[in-house]
Amino acid sequence: MTNVHAAYPSRWSAEILPARPLILPPRHFTYPAQVEEVERGALEVIIRPASAEPFLATFALGFRDPAVPTGVWSAPDPDELCALSGGYAYFVRASQPDRFTLLPLRPVLQVHVAAEADLLLFIGNRDILAWGAGGQAWQANAVSSEGITLNAITATTLHATGWEMRTDREFPFALDLATGEPTQTPPR
Repeated sequence: MTNVHAAYPSRWSAEILPARPLILPPRHFTYPAQVEEVERGALEVIIRPASAEPFLATFALGFRDPAVPTGVWSAPDPDELCALSGGYAYFVRASQPDRFTLLPLRPVLQVHVAAEADLLLFIGNRDILAWGAGGQAWQANAVSSEGITLNAITATTLHATGWEMRTDREFPFALDLATGEPTQTPPR
């Protein structure tokens, strides 16, 4: 199921289409532009910026798997939106749709809002990436051998559980939301 998630105030609106329109609107952007076969399973979204003409955005599909998120999220920057298409996360400026970023974390398995820290959190199999109003805030690499379970987000800390391959055990860990640095050293 694809949805539009209004996590933060935005200067745009979005409508997820069930398929590409037969007649393309005058403004159409494909993300990323150089991808092959973008139409197969792509996320098609009409975006209506507050201060510009609407446009069709086609986001290439990452993975065809129900375990990875697909949808649109508002971002800490009110002019920016985040589109996830099969676990690939794209950030687009609604007023300047030719400006976009494809997150290096692939696949994104979970998206969480850390509202008090003004962050969107993207969780993969081993890594966590935080995105704020100024772009990527931090990335915590290899916090787990495989799989991360989010337990809680407080005003300043992310609490989660990871899995250690050498011991075949789960362990708790915590990351400072401002820096992505560990605040609790996991037992290994």
